[in-house]
Amino acid sequence: MRNQKYAYQYHLMLLPVMAFLVIFHILPMFGVIIAFEKFIPTRGFFGSEFVGLKYFQQMLKMSISWRIFRNTVVIAVWKIAMNMVVPITFSILLNEVRVEGFKRTAQTIIYLPHFLSWVVLAIPIMNIFAYDGVVNNIVRAFGGSPILFMSSNSWFRPILIMTDVWKEFGFGTIVYLAAITGIDPALYEAAVIDGATRGQRMLHVTLPGMLPTIVLLATRNLGNVLSAGFDQIFNLYSPAVYEVGDIIDTYVYRAGLLEMNYSLSTAVGLMKSAISIVLILTSNRLAYKLANYRIF
Repeated sequence: MRNQKYAYQYHLMLLPVMAFLVIFHILPMFGVIIAFEKFIPTRGFFGSEFVGLKYFQQMLKMSISWRIFRNTVVIAVWKIAMNMVVPITFSILLNEVRVEGFKRTAQTIIYLPHFLSWVVLAIPIMNIFAYDGVVNNIVRAFGGSPILFMSSNSWFRPILIMTDVWKEFGFGTIVYLAAITGIDPALYEAAVIDGATRGQRMLHVTLPGMLPTIVLLATRNLGNVLSAGFDQIFNLYSPAVYEVGDIIDTYVYRAGLLEMNYSLSTAVGLMKSAISIVLILTSNRLAYKLANYRIF
C-alpha cells in the first residue's frame, strides 16, 4: 500500500515523456492518409480527393525510384559495415595499451565528434575538401591536379562514409571496450601460460569474447538499412551529386517541402517506414536467435 501511495509521483515523472511521444510521434501518424489522397492543404484531410494507391504506383514507375533506393541501401550498408569494423579494430588495439593516461585521453578525443551536429561539421568538411582546401593543396604539393571532391560522383560517397566513420567510431569503441572488460581475465592468464603471443590473445581470446556484442549490434543495425543519414547528406550534397548521393529521405524532403508534392512524398516515406518495420522485426528475431537478446 505504501508503494501504491507514492506511485502517482512516478506517473507524473513519466507524463512529459508520454506527452512528447503522443504529440510528436503518435498524432502525426494520422497524416499517412495523405498518401492515399490528392492532398490539397486548403481542403484538408477530409476534403481532398481519395485516389487509393495512385501515388504508390507513380512512385514505382518513377525513373529515379531505383536510384534513390540503390543510393540509400549502398550508403547505409557501407556505413553500417565500416562503423563496425573500425570500432572493433580500434577497441582491440586500444585495449592492449598499458599506459592508462594515454588510453583515457585517446578515448576522450575520439568520442568528442559524436556530440557534434552535422550542421556544425558540414562547413569544415566542405572547406577541407574544397577546390582550394587542405586536401587539394596536398594533391598540388605532390604534383597532382586538384579535384572537385564535393561535386564528384566518384568521391562523394567515400567522403560520406569516411566522415561518418570518423564522427561515430568513438562511440562504437566505447561500447566494444565495455564488452572487452567483461571477458574473464583468467582466460588471458591461461593463454599466457600456454605461450600465446599478444596477437594470438587478441585473436583467440579478445575477439571471441566480443562476439556476442558484435552479433547483437550487427543484427540491430539491420533495421537501419534504409536510413543512410539524412542530416549528413542534406548538409553536404548538391544537385551535382544527386546521382550517387540522393537518398529516400532527401527526396522526400525535396518532393514534399520544396516541390509541395505532399501526396507522393508521403507515399515514399510510408513505403520506407513499412519496409523498415519489417527489417526491425527481422533484426529483433535474429538478435534473439544469435545473441539471446530481444527488445520486445
